Amino acid sequence: MPSAAVRFRLERVNFWYGSHQALYDITLSIPARAVTAFIGPSGCGKSTLLRLLNRMNDLIEGTRHTGQVLLDGEDIYAPGQDVVELRRRVGMVFQKSNPFPKSIYENVAFGPRMAGWRSGRALDELVERCLRQAALWEEVKDRLHTSAWALSGGQQQRLCIARALATQPEVLLMDEPCSALDPKSTQAVEELILQLKQHYTIVIVTHNMQQAMRVADFTAFFYEGRLIENGPTAEMFAHPKEKRTADYLSGRFG
Repeated sequence: MPSAAVRFRLERVNFWYGSHQALYDITLSIPARAVTAFIGPSGCGKSTLLRLLNRMNDLIEGTRHTGQVLLDGEDIYAPGQDVVELRRRVGMVFQKSNPFPKSIYENVAFGPRMAGWRSGRALDELVERCLRQAALWEEVKDRLHTSAWALSGGQQQRLCIARALATQPEVLLMDEPCSALDPKSTQAVEELILQLKQHYTIVIVTHNMQQAMRVADFTAFFYEGRLIENGPTAEMFAHPKEKRTADYLSGRFG
């Protein structure tokens, strides 16, 4: 798909929940420092594929896959791979904002503390930097030690992004990060995504076609567990090569 440096490469990936096959023969490249959107109707496999990229599906009993998922050329499912380190490198932001029942500060500091960071100036600076990256610092700098649950929905989602950034990842996975947000909060998160792609590889699952057009450099369209078409977003939306892609983008189904 992209000519830019490839961060993830999937080679003939199949995936099963028990006896149900959810993904079929997926081969796909995901470029570094760009936004790639996964689109398609509900149940098409896009969130399953997203979770394959940091082995979150390992937590579901009875799942299995074939094929290779390569991060910087290394198979993340090879024996001996450090899954904790993988999830540090590949952070995730979920559909529903899920701040911990802690202060704003402690939400961001949680990952670094688990990695051995101690309280002090370095941790303070890391928390501030991540909140600034998440475009939240100016809104919360005077109440860092109040409950994260007191924030608005949009602020909570940006806090979760700051929390993901605190482990210093290389990739951010976002599963419908704006689906529960109002238009103003959605705009704030989208603007943040555009800023973050200068430093991170971002993969976003979205049902919102307009959102994919606004934020994604590349788009992959899935249908019934299969990758139907992928390429530069503007090109795909203007001139889809496959009829199913054209029908989905025009609203004929989905």
